[in-house]
Amino acid sequence: MKSLLFLRDSSIFKKMLAAFLAALLPLLAITWMIVEQGSNRIRGEISESVLNTARYYMDSLDKEADRIERYLPNYVMDQDLMEIAATGDHMSSYERSSSILDIQKRLDLMRNSSPFIRETKAYIPVIDRTVLSHSFETFLDLEEYAAMRQSEKLYEEPFIIWRDRLFMSMQYPTGTTAKPLYIVAVELSVPEIRGTLAQIRGSRGGGSAMINLDRGWSVESGADADMASHMQEFARQKSAAGDRQGSETIAYDGARYVAIYTHSAVWNAYAVTYVPEAEVLGSLEVYRTLFWWACGLAVVIVLFFSYFLLQIIYRPLMKLVHSFRRVQMNRLETIAVDRGADEFGYLYEAFNDTVLHLKTLIEENYEGQIRNQRSELKRLQSQINPHFLYNCFFVLCRLIKSGNQQEKAYRFCLHIGQYFQFITRNDEDDIPLKLEAEHSRTYVEMQSICYGDRIQVAFDGQDRLPDILVPRLILQPVIENAYKHAFDRMPGPGELWLRGETDEGSFVFYVEDNGDRITDEEIEALRKKLLYSANRIEETTGLLNVHRRIQLRYGEEYGLAVARSELGGLQVRIRLSAG
Repeated sequence: MKSLLFLRDSSIFKKMLAAFLAALLPLLAITWMIVEQGSNRIRGEISESVLNTARYYMDSLDKEADRIERYLPNYVMDQDLMEIAATGDHMSSYERSSSILDIQKRLDLMRNSSPFIRETKAYIPVIDRTVLSHSFETFLDLEEYAAMRQSEKLYEEPFIIWRDRLFMSMQYPTGTTAKPLYIVAVELSVPEIRGTLAQIRGSRGGGSAMINLDRGWSVESGADADMASHMQEFARQKSAAGDRQGSETIAYDGARYVAIYTHSAVWNAYAVTYVPEAEVLGSLEVYRTLFWWACGLAVVIVLFFSYFLLQIIYRPLMKLVHSFRRVQMNRLETIAVDRGADEFGYLYEAFNDTVLHLKTLIEENYEGQIRNQRSELKRLQSQINPHFLYNCFFVLCRLIKSGNQQEKAYRFCLHIGQYFQFITRNDEDDIPLKLEAEHSRTYVEMQSICYGDRIQVAFDGQDRLPDILVPRLILQPVIENAYKHAFDRMPGPGELWLRGETDEGSFVFYVEDNGDRITDEEIEALRKKLLYSANRIEETTGLLNVHRRIQLRYGEEYGLAVARSELGGLQVRIRLSAG
């Protein structure tokens, strides 16, 4: 679900690529499942076949060992053996030789009865000889004779291991630990057992082994020393787990093998066969290789499809998106049409036509707006001009009439001249901020003559004003508002604080007074008037005039804001663009 929500907000390129992968990956997954199921099925069938073969040949070995063990007592109870073992030292040479020849015939008959019998022997201590099926002049190997004693055999199995040779023996008399009269032994053919193990694995390669864990002997076919050691460890694990037969896939020497095992109760041994998995799967490995080639081809197709999407769809689309973003940033630029008569070519042409039409409309609207702004500025300025004229003449008359105020009357006349010279200069709409501040100081000097020392004025930061252009008459009307509404009927001394500072790319000028007549409700009402001044164009005097003119010049984020002053009266904040 989260991935779907992620794709919902992703680009078209990602969505189309995800859709392509959503169609391709299930096909690859189904193909992989078919190959794997086929591999598992063939592996299981081959494993079962090898396991059946192992059972068959192990049953053959079990039957041969069982037959030899059952027929061995018949040869042990031979009359000639009993006679020569009992009276051999008292028999004549002829009788002894005749008896030995008869014994050899029967031993040879026993040897030829099974391909798994390498040799048959009769150990006769009384004549100090070992009679073989094909040899007469022999001696008694006491060490071998001692190894063939019944006491050397395990109760569970009929086999004796001596010098890596495999024997089955029986002594006479049986069932006693006393020194026997003679022993009949059958030496099994290890090469024949190896041949049987080789039949289990067939021509598939690998190796086979029959491993007796209790006695520590093993017979290997096709297995080197390392593989034989690995087989013994494998048989030991299965014995510890109690598993008697089965198959599984193992890793050995960097390759994968199918291990088939079965246990023989007669031999008390595991028959373990390692077959290379590549031989088991056969031609299916070719299909697996073809699958990986198909995966590689799928990757190439995905890369080609991605490149195709990137070049044919994504980049042209992003080119159009970036063009729209430039339009949002008021950069009306056309797109270079590098497409044919396809859908993107049509979109590019339509976008360019729209941009050109929009640029024409904006230019016409902008020129009309500029003309409207200039006419409104002139109208606002003309409304401000006569505002202060009337009182000036009354003050001048009062000073001239007083006999001792000639110096003040003279300075007042100079200030009036400077004041009206400034406000009647109509050739420029914008002036330097420093010139606007000097005009405000002229106005303050004129008011100081009118009010005397009752009003204390402080200018802070006058020497740090930025070199910027501002609309004319934006400071003096705000100062005039303080004199008119804060100081006019104020009985006590008045304070006026004028200061400026730079704030994040803007220049802010503060005008604060200590008037005690304005209430918080009146400040809030004035703040709302300033906020909605665009809808109250008919009110074109005082602070609203200045606020509207600044917004017409710089934008809606600039202008006047009001708040309670630290001096106790009104604080007017004039924000101007410093760029």
